[in-house]
Amino acid sequence: MYAEVKHSIIHQFYTNDGQIGLRVAPATLPINDEVSLLLTELTDVYQAKPSKGYARFLSANDEDAEPHQLSEFPHLLTGWLGQQLEFVDFSQQAAKILHQQLQHYGILEAGFLLMASYTDRGEDYLVVAFLPFQDGVTIAPDLSVDRSSQLAISKVQLAATINISEWQQEPDSVTYISFIKGRVGRKVSDFFLDFLGCAEAANPKKQSQHLVESVQKFVQESQLAAEQASQVRQSVYDICYNQWQQGEPVRVKDLSEQLQAQVPLERSFADFAGSQEQALPEEVLTDRSTLRKLVKFQGQGGGLSVGFEQTLLNERVKYDPHTDTLTIHGTPPNLRDQLRRYFGIDS
Repeated sequence: MYAEVKHSIIHQFYTNDGQIGLRVAPATLPINDEVSLLLTELTDVYQAKPSKGYARFLSANDEDAEPHQLSEFPHLLTGWLGQQLEFVDFSQQAAKILHQQLQHYGILEAGFLLMASYTDRGEDYLVVAFLPFQDGVTIAPDLSVDRSSQLAISKVQLAATINISEWQQEPDSVTYISFIKGRVGRKVSDFFLDFLGCAEAANPKKQSQHLVESVQKFVQESQLAAEQASQVRQSVYDICYNQWQQGEPVRVKDLSEQLQAQVPLERSFADFAGSQEQALPEEVLTDRSTLRKLVKFQGQGGGLSVGFEQTLLNERVKYDPHTDTLTIHGTPPNLRDQLRRYFGIDS
C-alpha cells in the first residue's frame, strides 16, 4: 500500500514502422481511487517477485563504472528534489533518456513508463516501472464486443524503488535502490539499471545463503534436539520471510532477539554469528527461494524432481545414506491419482 501518493505520471512508448516512439504526458495524474488501485496492484506484484536486487547510483568518480552505466537520471532526480525541476519536467526528461537508449540498442518494446513519488512510514520513495500491456476484448455499454488494451501488471519485469530518504541520509548506503532481477542469462534488469544510472551493489542470494549456513551451523554446534532444531529453523524462516515481504533487510540483532523470545537458548544467535570466522553482516538482504532451504529439502536432476518439508524427514520420508534411497510413505493425492490411472487401478 502507498501511504501517501504525492506525484504520479505515465508516459507511453509505442512502435511504428520498426521504430520506437515516445509520447510524453503533459501533466501528472490526479490522485484518485483508480491511480491508487494501480499503484497498490503494482506494489503487490513488486513485493511478490521472488528475486530482487539492491543497487546504488553511479557517478563518473566511481572507478568501476563503465560508460554505458552513467546516466543523467540521478542528476535529474537531484534537480527535482532540489526544486530546480518540476516533477513533470523531471519525468519527461527521464522518459527521453529511456527513449534514446531504446533507440540506441534497437529495442522495440511498447509499454508505459510509470513514475510515482510517495511517502510510507515517514520515508520518501520514488517508484519507476515499465508497464507492459496486452490486447484483449471488452464489452461496450451497448453490449457489443470491442478490442481493448490493458496493462499487464502481473508481467512487470522492469521496475525499481528508490528510497529517497535513505539515499539523502546515508549516501554511502548500497541498498537504497531495490529492483526486480531477471531469472536466467543476461538479467532482464541490466538495461533498466543502465537507464537509472545505477549498479547492483549487494547480492541477496549470497547473503541469504550465508545466513542459512550460519543457522545450520548454529543448530549443529548447539547440539539441539531434533524438535528444537526444527523450531529454530522454522522461526528464523518466518522472521526473515516477514522482512522479505516488507522489502526490508534482516538485522541480525533483531533476528536473534526474536528467535530467543520464541525458542529460548543458552547462547544467542547474534553471539554465535559474530564469533564466526566469516561473520554475518549486521543487515542481511533476503531471498525467498534461498531461505526455503531452512525448512524444505528440494532437488532435481535426471528427470526427477523431489521436494518436501524438513519436518517430514524420519516421519513420512526416510533416507538411507548407505544405499542413497529415499522412501516416501503416503504420496500426495494428485500424484497418487496419476499413478493409479497409469496402472489402471480404479481410484
